[in-house]
Amino acid sequence: MSFVKSLLCRECGREYPIEPLNACDFCFGPLEVRYDYDALKRVMSRERIQKGPLNLWRYKDLLPVEGQNLVDLNTGFTPLLKADRLGRMLGLNHLYLKNDAVNPSYSFKDRVVAVASTKALEFGFDTLACASTGNLAGAVAAHAARAGMKAFIFVPADLEQGKMVGTSVYGPTLVAVKGNYDEVNRLCSELADTYHWAFVNINMRPYYTEGSKTLGYEVAEQLGWRAPDHCVVPAASGALLTKIWKGLTEFAMLGLIGEARTHMHLAQAEGCSPIVTAWKNGWDVVRPVRPKTIAKSLAIGNPADGFYALKATRETEGVGVSVPEHQVVEGIKLLAETEGIFTETAGGVVISALQELVRTGAVKRDDVTVAYITGNGLKTQEAVLDLVRPLVIEPTVSAFQEAMGGR
Repeated sequence: MSFVKSLLCRECGREYPIEPLNACDFCFGPLEVRYDYDALKRVMSRERIQKGPLNLWRYKDLLPVEGQNLVDLNTGFTPLLKADRLGRMLGLNHLYLKNDAVNPSYSFKDRVVAVASTKALEFGFDTLACASTGNLAGAVAAHAARAGMKAFIFVPADLEQGKMVGTSVYGPTLVAVKGNYDEVNRLCSELADTYHWAFVNINMRPYYTEGSKTLGYEVAEQLGWRAPDHCVVPAASGALLTKIWKGLTEFAMLGLIGEARTHMHLAQAEGCSPIVTAWKNGWDVVRPVRPKTIAKSLAIGNPADGFYALKATRETEGVGVSVPEHQVVEGIKLLAETEGIFTETAGGVVISALQELVRTGAVKRDDVTVAYITGNGLKTQEAVLDLVRPLVIEPTVSAFQEAMGGR
């Protein structure tokens, strides 16, 4: 049984049928999935959810898919870890890390692609495609392989090697475009009008973004059915923050948790921080920038959901933080040395942003705080190569002792 009613324009409120559409043909506003919440209230319960599988499909009632033909790589229900050592360093008693780096293709993008690829099969597509800054590329290639679909992946030509390898291994057609992500995305928007493919973040976008809600659901369930006081979320397009917040508010609306009073904090790297810049300046419009950042997975200069992420940050009394480029690697290193988690550059942005939130008093000692770690560090090894400084010795005890003496 599906509880989906229609697609709804986020700007003018016009309704559209459940089809591979992503924009209103009247005002060009983005479309979003609309659910029958009255029907959901009659059937949803904590017990119903807990009887489901230990992955994102335990929340299938709240996702825009039908039937049981799911593209399933066992994505989701990733660990929520109490970060005691990092918390002590920062002065926080209740710090948690939502570690989505352990998903099948090692990033949170497996969530959105699980939903988008399942819906693509329902629509009768045989080809998945995407424009990607890297993590989405691997997720689309992996899910296409699982579903027996063809895959076309478009990425900036200067993408990190680890993400190129982690995509190519699944056998897609990988297209390296000489340009930044925004140029790649413009190309794919044109191709989506030409080829009958399911572009997960273009014509499938309303369904695709719904997968990120499960990061809100899981955290609330793992905290004992309550919303945290703070969420620190990295932002590229801005959709992740808006959907985590939507997930928390849906749980509250359905009576599964109490009122969600979470402060949603948005983290970007200084070299590509259009949403944070708008937040700091009090602008209502997110002005595009040309990305120049080490955090390539966040390098979207014209964020599709920037306006809505900005709105959610303000409505929840959150803070926008732009992290200086040199602090990105410091954040990666701090997380690895305190909690044993090797994150990619987006995670470094989150940890450094969290430090700033604590320093300014936005996050206080006894607040329940969740930092979202969205990707694995093995994908962006170039960022931390300078940390590799081994002792090189001859195979003798004296050589080891001499080298240690030098230290």
